[in-house]
Amino acid sequence: MVLGDLNVKPGQAWEHCPRDALRRVSKILKDEFDLVVNAGFENEFFLLKSITREEEEEWIPFDSSPYGCSSAFDVASPILREIASALHSIGIPVEQLHTETGKGQFEVVLGHTVCTKATDNLVYTRETVRAIARKHGLLATFLPKYILDEVGSGCHVHLSLWQNGQNVFMASDESSKYGISTLGEEFMAGVLHHLSSILSFVAPLPISYERLQPTTWGSYLLWGNENRSAPLRASSPPGTPNGLVSNFEFKPFDGVANPYLGLSAIIAAGIDGLRRHLSLPEPVDTCPNLKNLQRLPKSLSESLEALDKADFLVEFFGDKLLTAIKEIQKAEIDQYSENKDAYKQLIHRY
Repeated sequence: MVLGDLNVKPGQAWEHCPRDALRRVSKILKDEFDLVVNAGFENEFFLLKSITREEEEEWIPFDSSPYGCSSAFDVASPILREIASALHSIGIPVEQLHTETGKGQFEVVLGHTVCTKATDNLVYTRETVRAIARKHGLLATFLPKYILDEVGSGCHVHLSLWQNGQNVFMASDESSKYGISTLGEEFMAGVLHHLSSILSFVAPLPISYERLQPTTWGSYLLWGNENRSAPLRASSPPGTPNGLVSNFEFKPFDGVANPYLGLSAIIAAGIDGLRRHLSLPEPVDTCPNLKNLQRLPKSLSESLEALDKADFLVEFFGDKLLTAIKEIQKAEIDQYSENKDAYKQLIHRY
């Protein structure tokens, strides 16, 4: 497998090329603020097996072990070892590979690197997982909801800002209010401020919104310190100095999103926060009173309405690419409004 760029002629990128969109947005961040975004993706997926029930093919979890149960590793270890080995062989660092909440659900956590490489790594990882699953007679799906009464799968991404090889998202000392630098806070505040507007980039199908529910996470406009129910979470992994934050986790991202466009939208929102010197509101670290919080778009239709109002994105994506994205998503809405079960076939695509 080879990843390539879409060019109209040698040296001239096609204006609809997703990889070039990410490079363009990253260049704006570098040119204006001398900053680089590092990203690390967490890929949740289900391993499914095929059965025949009443002469119909049906895909069910290949294992029913509960979250964190060692027996899930016992059953899946040949597959998981092969996935880890294959990714290692092509230079993709795997930080964790573990069971998740759903039956037959797993997560592979990739090491962070510069965003343009992180997105390539994500694409290679998805292809690797699916190929190895097929080799073992299984189907791996990254679909946000392959069945409505099962937990969803996300593609959370951890983001940090770097300058001259140093993480400048993190405050220089504990005197910072949130443990985040001024640059980091302004960038993160921009992402939070524009979250509704960019949601359709990271949750681009109608089925995406079955995952973004109040009973799960990521459905209200808030951020928190280690609050795992918030769409944006300040993260301090082991080794981070006490009181400081090294990155933030963006949870609405799912496995059907184009990672180049999704990350481009997040960075564009962050750039707007830097330009306008936005500040974060107070974090929400306890069970909130939902009546006092703004609900994020509950459907792809609502996300598109928010996107239509996001004039700031034109500079970063251009009219033609934005129009194409909107038209494709409108077509997705039409398709699923006509066939409520259409999402069930998406396990073979995502």
